[in-house]
Amino acid sequence: MSLQGKRIGFGLTGSHCTYDAVFPEIQKLVNAGVDVVPIVTFTVKQTETRFGAGEDWIARIEEATGRKVIDSIVDAEPLGPKEPLDCMVIAPLTGNSMSKFANALTDSPVLMAAKATLRNGRPVVLGISTNDALGLNGVNLMRLMASKHIYFIPFGQDDPNNKPNSMVARMSSLDETVAMALQGKQLQPVIVERYLDF
Repeated sequence: MSLQGKRIGFGLTGSHCTYDAVFPEIQKLVNAGVDVVPIVTFTVKQTETRFGAGEDWIARIEEATGRKVIDSIVDAEPLGPKEPLDCMVIAPLTGNSMSKFANALTDSPVLMAAKATLRNGRPVVLGISTNDALGLNGVNLMRLMASKHIYFIPFGQDDPNNKPNSMVARMSSLDETVAMALQGKQLQPVIVERYLDF
């Protein structure tokens, strides 16, 4: 399925170490003719880490998409009734945001955009990056996997020996996952041997 002409929200949460894997996928969507609407959490905007400063990541996504980021809950709310998306992607999705999303908490622009998209019966695609997917956050992961209109970029353990509870999406499958989600299907297999990618 071609993604050309689709309007897709792209939400970034605070897994800063994953951005280098995500940004080529954003560019891939843009190159495919997608209208990418960038949305960020407050953490993305305000945090500086060894992986870079928030303002630099904001500038980079704005340059890639040609759009100003949505960085407030108020600005994300119209993505429901007034300015609907064809699909919403959250990649990376941290364990913190995953637990909030699974329990219907809406405290960031990204989660508001996801809630607005679900409200319209449109797909939400999640690319997880969390150290506790197989720990306390496992119940939230399974709740989202069992939810209507929610799809996952295939994911797996990224370092089973040193971080046995950690799971990360195979971000290179993002566009294929979105194409399937727009048809109401989950790309399979959803659980992959992610550590073999390194």
